Amino acid sequence: MKRLLLALATLYALLIAPLAEAGVRIEHWISPSGARVYFVESRGLPILDVQVDFAAGSMFDPEGKSGTAGLTRTLLDLGAGNLDENAIADRLADVGAILSGGADTDRASVALRTLVSPDKRDPALDILRTVLASPRYDATVFEREKARAVAGLKDALTRPDAISGRAFWQALYPKHPYGRQSTPESVAALTREELLAFYRSHYVARNATVTLVGSIARGDAERIAESLVAGLPAGAPAALPPAPGLPKGETRALAHPATQSHITIGLPAVERGNPDFFPLLVGNYTLGGGGFVSRLMKEVRDKRGYAYSVYSYFAPLRQSGPFQIGLQTKRSQAKEALSVALDVLKAFLAEGPTADELAAAKANLTGSFPLRLDSNKKILENVANIGFYGLPLDYLDRYQEKIQAVTADDVRRAFAKTVRPDHLVTVTVAAD
Repeated sequence: MKRLLLALATLYALLIAPLAEAGVRIEHWISPSGARVYFVESRGLPILDVQVDFAAGSMFDPEGKSGTAGLTRTLLDLGAGNLDENAIADRLADVGAILSGGADTDRASVALRTLVSPDKRDPALDILRTVLASPRYDATVFEREKARAVAGLKDALTRPDAISGRAFWQALYPKHPYGRQSTPESVAALTREELLAFYRSHYVARNATVTLVGSIARGDAERIAESLVAGLPAGAPAALPPAPGLPKGETRALAHPATQSHITIGLPAVERGNPDFFPLLVGNYTLGGGGFVSRLMKEVRDKRGYAYSVYSYFAPLRQSGPFQIGLQTKRSQAKEALSVALDVLKAFLAEGPTADELAAAKANLTGSFPLRLDSNKKILENVANIGFYGLPLDYLDRYQEKIQAVTADDVRRAFAKTVRPDHLVTVTVAAD
């Protein structure tokens, strides 16, 4: 059965290889205002997708002001220019456009999907331009959204999954902004003026990356990109803090009345663009990223029934993002489940993948890759990542090649260098 599944996966990869080889042609330039621009001409649908990213995620929260970046982004499109939030929604609905986005650890994003006909596209782009350059930050809206954020945080602090995640990041990054966590108190103390100051310093042209995917020509893309950032101050790219170091290995046990224990294990591991990413990605498929065929799933769930699901992954960020193993189990068997997960990791670090495991990982990762590019929206997401993180323009074209080139020795070397047991942090919530 194992050989049959591997053969089918390999056949699937061969059948869809022509689609993958077609690649994505990414054009790149710097706009007159200083923004980095990435463009993919896609004529399949009469749609334009635009995303504007700013280095304005939570890592840039001022010290002692956690929550600033998130709340700044929340209010960005809730009133701009002479339009309140209802007027923005109505005008978008009139032309069938969708405005979306949000903020994460590294960046804040604003995305627009619109039809390309000028009578639809131009009004939609006008709204996006106004949102970027002239957000209102109305005092009433600010107080409402701040109250919502505080309520959401208070609710999160009652849930074991949220408690675990917050404690995990704090333990991984004790002296780095990645470890700062918003609290009800930190958000409640924010002022409208502090949000405006954050917006003015971070939402600037030279701190912006503009990505366009759709049925337009290069000249149109140039004009649209520049028009979106021309109304912003030139500014400068956001300065990064010193890279995070490795934490001291420790276990944090947090009490909670839940019947299910939440267990998280990991450490800061890899940044975007690190050459070890592909060996880590291939190896992690065998360790805990491959679902039911992963070693963690087989040992923790299949053989012992300790958990319904157990996983591992690498989450590269602008600076070293986490490697993480996670699972939930009955609180009475948390110690046993944790011990098995650590044993599996230890064995994998010593052995690496077998030849069959390596082949299965490559077949799955290359075979599923075209599904990541089967719509304009997915292309936009991938190209926006390339732009924001400064990855090579041929990153998508060479993705499968990089996967296929990984050897078992590459996996063992990358894991030994990156996943260092002495620095592993373990957080348990509701464990006996």
